[in-house]
Amino acid sequence: MDKITAYQLLLKELIDRRTADGHWIGRLSTSALSTATAISTFSLAVSEDVLPEKQERFTEMISNAVGWLFQHQNEDGGWGDTDRSFSNSSTAFLVKSALTLARPLIQSAFPDSISEEEWNVRLKDLDRYLDDQKGIEGIRERYGKDKTFVVPILANAALAGLVPWKEVAPLPFELAVLPHTFFRFLRLPVVSYAIPALVAIGQLRFYKLPPRCGILKGIRKKAIIPTLDKLRSMQPVSGGYLEAAPLASFVGMSLIAAGQKDHPVVRGILRFLENSVLEDGSFPIDTNLAFWTTSLAVNALGPDEEEKGILLDRRLHQWILNCQHRTQHPFTAAAPGGWAWTDLTGGVPDADDTSGAILALAKIVQNLESEEDRIPLLHAMEKGIEWLRRIQNRDGGFPTFCRGWGTLPFDRSSVDITAHALRAMIAAHLLLKENKSDLIDSRSFRSGLKYLLRSQKERGYWLPLWFGNQFEREDENPYYGTAKVLRALYEVQSFDPFFSQNGEIPEAIQRARKWCLSVQNKDGGWGRGARNSEGTFTSSLEETALLLGALRYDPNAADPELSAALSAGYSRLVKMIEERKYEKASPIGFYFAKLWYYEDLYPILFALDALRA
Repeated sequence: MDKITAYQLLLKELIDRRTADGHWIGRLSTSALSTATAISTFSLAVSEDVLPEKQERFTEMISNAVGWLFQHQNEDGGWGDTDRSFSNSSTAFLVKSALTLARPLIQSAFPDSISEEEWNVRLKDLDRYLDDQKGIEGIRERYGKDKTFVVPILANAALAGLVPWKEVAPLPFELAVLPHTFFRFLRLPVVSYAIPALVAIGQLRFYKLPPRCGILKGIRKKAIIPTLDKLRSMQPVSGGYLEAAPLASFVGMSLIAAGQKDHPVVRGILRFLENSVLEDGSFPIDTNLAFWTTSLAVNALGPDEEEKGILLDRRLHQWILNCQHRTQHPFTAAAPGGWAWTDLTGGVPDADDTSGAILALAKIVQNLESEEDRIPLLHAMEKGIEWLRRIQNRDGGFPTFCRGWGTLPFDRSSVDITAHALRAMIAAHLLLKENKSDLIDSRSFRSGLKYLLRSQKERGYWLPLWFGNQFEREDENPYYGTAKVLRALYEVQSFDPFFSQNGEIPEAIQRARKWCLSVQNKDGGWGRGARNSEGTFTSSLEETALLLGALRYDPNAADPELSAALSAGYSRLVKMIEERKYEKASPIGFYFAKLWYYEDLYPILFALDALRA
């Protein structure tokens, strides 16, 4: 198989997975984390007789989900976030809480479904794993100062009777009544997207163990109704906050246990979870990444007529335009103009997807001949750029959702998102410069570039926020981060010669190129997959494709050493495609590599982009 044949094979796969509406949805991994939190929520709903007409259905779902968990317990006794992930203490503890809550319900309703012996063996293996991971202390060490996950995990455990309520830190849920503009000054212990959990778990902790201080107790008591109203206003039509089963579940189980079982938010969450269950009884980490995968697909397409036909499809254009948020978002108070990762109502505008949208629209516009067809797409791009400029942080980098919230991961700047934003700015400027000469603010643009340059590690690589590798030290993924920044620097180098003249970009590229060549594997690829029979790490298709997709734009691609590396890399990539490695996506981390998922389209999309002529 050669490069052209490999490309055509993957292109057919991609086109076959396109929806009737002209875009792509993809398929997210099933998740033990999501499954465990859903089990806990449904178990509490059954115990508290929430929605009596649904009790039988909920109990059946609990039983099926527990059966799935038992089938996917790892050999060490724990569970990973996906069915291809290493065990971690957080997910394992959530599973223990879920099994503790579910066991009496299953044994009562389906006494013959799981034997007493199997229950005991599974839980014994799980306890052994958690003891090895230092139990609660291991979870606290895993997340440090960030309470976004620690408090929900411990609250779930307290609901199951596994830890006392004093182990669950109280959360200042009363602060949620303040306008979003105040949040950046409050130094909240959770990230910006987690306000629903702050409110629900904060109320639960207050309900179970109120403060001794009479003034604080009075303030929080008065804040219950207003913050519940806040929760209701933030809940999407689907019922699922962020379209994510874990966040929705933490909110749902907390409100049920805090005496709010009949609240409309609870009913919406249970509806969302019921609609989210997969055929095998498990739950995915999120509903879908439809917009993210579609923007990646558009940007991976080549110049052939069939691919150009997809780019000219008006159904695709309209779908992208319809996904742009046109009003202030109730979740993060984000201004109009951004895009989320999904077209569903639980999506929240973010910088990475907005940049992907702008790049996709730019590619489409370049293939359109009719000015009438171009105008709405160009207008959407302009609004997207304005949205990006609003959230740029003071350090020059771009965060995920909100500007200036602090140092917690989703709110701080990251190199992968910043690189993507700079590429989007360049693409939009080149198309709109005739009418909008000030579209790119030079100071803002160069501030973002300087952030990237000073974020380069001594050895020449960059570390991203959103993607991790479970085989790497501390779960980091320098391959992804370096590929994304290099791609941006190549484009900036052509767009803004100022830094090239000063030598800053060429120097950064040279250091990164040297690092890339130094970590190329003996098989010609990059990255780390599982160990092979010789005891060494195998290359991963995704990371090999990502670095090839960046390095092929290097101005010195004809240099003998780099040319040889690219040749070996492409040979390895084509070999992996021939072996159909793209059919099994690798687990990839997000949220500073502390949660894991995989998306079936990633290997296809990354490889297509690398192979595109």
